[in-house]
Amino acid sequence: MDDRTPAPSGDAARNRQGAAVSAPPILGNVPGAYALGVFRDRHPALVRQVRDALPYSPDRLEALDRLLEEAIADKMQPLDASAHDFAAWLTWGRDYLRGRWTDAPFLWAESFFYRRLLEATGYFAEGPWRGVDPFEPFKQAELTGSIVDEELASLDRVAALPQREKETALLLASLWGNRADLTFQITGELGEDTAADLVVDDGELLWSLVHDGPPGTICVVADNAGRELLPDLALIDHLLARRLATEVVLHVKPQPYFVSDATPADVLAGLRRLSGAPGEAGKAGVRLRQALRSGRLVLRTHPFACAPLPYSDMPDSLRDDFAAASLTITKGDLNYRRLVGDRMWPSDIPFAEVTAYFPGPVVALRTLKSDVLVGVAEEVSAGLDATGERWRTTGTRALIQGRA
Repeated sequence: MDDRTPAPSGDAARNRQGAAVSAPPILGNVPGAYALGVFRDRHPALVRQVRDALPYSPDRLEALDRLLEEAIADKMQPLDASAHDFAAWLTWGRDYLRGRWTDAPFLWAESFFYRRLLEATGYFAEGPWRGVDPFEPFKQAELTGSIVDEELASLDRVAALPQREKETALLLASLWGNRADLTFQITGELGEDTAADLVVDDGELLWSLVHDGPPGTICVVADNAGRELLPDLALIDHLLARRLATEVVLHVKPQPYFVSDATPADVLAGLRRLSGAPGEAGKAGVRLRQALRSGRLVLRTHPFACAPLPYSDMPDSLRDDFAAASLTITKGDLNYRRLVGDRMWPSDIPFAEVTAYFPGPVVALRTLKSDVLVGVAEEVSAGLDATGERWRTTGTRALIQGRA
């Protein structure tokens, strides 16, 4: 098997002693589970939204309708045998194809759904819809409006802050995305609530890894495009402008994935939005564009970024990338699921134990939008459970979690 289509290992991770560390995978067939709601409600709704977002031709509409029927009936079909990645998906999911969506591991089935959605829209097929991002209308809408203007204008005030406060503001804005923009961080309107909503806060560890020792390469594994990408770009600009990193490698998806995941085109759209803004936002956009030209900011699109596998199964070429970095920062819920393994872990299993396979220092920035969780003291998770809030899946809680 080549480097582009790694086989799943069957283990979520290995600890520092090399012993397998595992737990049952999260499935979608458990009544009341978050994953079940994704398959029964979110996926059919998304197919309808995609169907209406662009003026697809009759053959594409027919394919989308077939996928909608599959989603509603909970019956999975394989890719067309002519698909360029048919063999890879057969390797990854031979045991699940033609079964029920909800019976397959959640991470695998959700990833396959988005691959099937690209097939239905003709993203890889010959014809006029080849290469057309079905999620582009949603992503572009994220970059417009007065709220985005206000958030970008707040960078003027961030620039005047002492470095420690500035770094805290940039980190929290990158963490929370749409919820905690830079304006809130500066005015303090969200300050105490934001701190209370962090179930783990390893922010000091992140900045110690950045500041201690000589500057090196920092990898940032991106999450969402649109409005949420802008604070990520502001954080990257800070790392480069302050010479805290000699190079930032921004890992993005090589193709549309999970609706809002960032691709190179989305990064360029974000840079255009920054560059066109007045004040510090515009200056940051210009600096980042120059960083791309000089090679200090590098976009990476590894095919494994869209594989339905945990990072413990990453191929050597991607492992080498992360091993060469002084720090890897992963963004978002999906990358967290892939980093720790999308499994029914006890919440207090140490983050360092399930990520011991990772070839270098790593910090995850994540708002909680799915059930998987590690590294949280039992009394903390029990206390949150006692509130009756669906705190693991609503995005109202977050974490900054890492290991050196």
